[in-house]
Amino acid sequence: MTHSPVAHWARRIETSPQPAYLLIAELIAEDIRNGRLSARDRLPTLRELAGQLHLNYTTVARAYAEARKRGLIDSRPGLGTRVRGSNPALPLRGGSGAEMTMNMPPEHTDAALMARLHDSASDVMARTDFHDLMRYQDFGGSPDDRQAAVQWLRRVLPDCRSEQVLVCPGIHSALAALVSQLARPGELICVESLTYPGIKALANQLGVKLHALSLDEDGPSAAEFELACRTLKPKALYCNPTVLNPTTMTVSRRRREALADVALRFAVPVIEDDAYAMLPRQAPSPIALLAPELTWYITGFSKCLGAGVRTAYVCAPSERQAQRLAGALRATTVMASPITNALTSRWVIDGTADAVLQAIRGESIARQAMASRHLAGHGMLSQPEGFHLWLPLSSSWSVVEFASYLRTRGVAVVASAAFSTDGDPPDAVRVCLGGPVSRAECDDALRLIAETLAHPLHPHATVR
Repeated sequence: MTHSPVAHWARRIETSPQPAYLLIAELIAEDIRNGRLSARDRLPTLRELAGQLHLNYTTVARAYAEARKRGLIDSRPGLGTRVRGSNPALPLRGGSGAEMTMNMPPEHTDAALMARLHDSASDVMARTDFHDLMRYQDFGGSPDDRQAAVQWLRRVLPDCRSEQVLVCPGIHSALAALVSQLARPGELICVESLTYPGIKALANQLGVKLHALSLDEDGPSAAEFELACRTLKPKALYCNPTVLNPTTMTVSRRRREALADVALRFAVPVIEDDAYAMLPRQAPSPIALLAPELTWYITGFSKCLGAGVRTAYVCAPSERQAQRLAGALRATTVMASPITNALTSRWVIDGTADAVLQAIRGESIARQAMASRHLAGHGMLSQPEGFHLWLPLSSSWSVVEFASYLRTRGVAVVASAAFSTDGDPPDAVRVCLGGPVSRAECDDALRLIAETLAHPLHPHATVR
């Protein structure tokens, strides 16, 4: 199948001072990252693309040559030009560069807390029959794992019961099973107009359509959700209501109530992806408390312990629905790792997980304060205890050009198109402040971003 991103590319080329041949290569890379293009997708021929973009043949030939050089595409006689589907690796970690594209918690430097993690993990391994951890287990976690899940979830869902809870191998696996269970190929779910890229990738893989709901200061539009329910019959509402990835917004209680009301009136299930729920010290009640009979509540440890802790908890609307989801998860992931579950359960029960969460909050607050010093004058949006920020671009930089330039300086940010579901991304980027980047490296990167905004450089004239 030939994919035609030409309208999207033409608009970017028209407004960017960057050479068209370089910009086309950047746009191919961006579309691979955000799921518009997939491995083996066929691109237009040189003559087709030149005609559609109103460029000369030589410029388009240079663009494809540049994309091939970056490992993005392959061109073969008789087979045309196809996407390779792999992004070139960025050599950011080898030196002083700051990888700010993956939204990971900042890594604390508390030696006593690290020793506590080591000791607790060692004790789990010493006290557990290791053969038990290396066998197949019932899906959804052992009774002890589910009890730990209930203990963690009752911070936000005080009435949840172990019969409703499943222990899963990460939030993404739970989302994949839920979307496949609730919507068939060609059917539709409602999402925020800027949302978690993983849900875009899952929908693309499963053939499910996404209907964008516009965002305001309170959250996704309840009026648009109601209109969609009346006219489009969506199979679910997906939302990331607390410290939204990417904009950092937390949906207000009033908007959560309005969304829950619409969902209840039209019997539309809600997938509440609350990955960041435990970061703020205070947040509105989950939608799962407002529409418990319809809401699938999901949270996990990738954002409050570390991305490598692939344990997530799902609280289903009922025991029967939990059992149905367990079947879908079993078909796709078999089970969560018993070893990971054992560690996570121990850390929840003995308070280690809460201690790490407190440390991540403290480090996030410090980094957000640094970001505010450098970027407050540029309209950044953030939450004090979160570890990413949303940065609108109001200078003469285009989004692609800004991200590309920072990449050449060893700082990676994510352009808004990766999060857009309505095809009209704003001029903005997401900047992540966590991961293995030290506080000093983070400060240097933020200073560079601020200087780049204050003194935009356009070293090339547009070539067409």
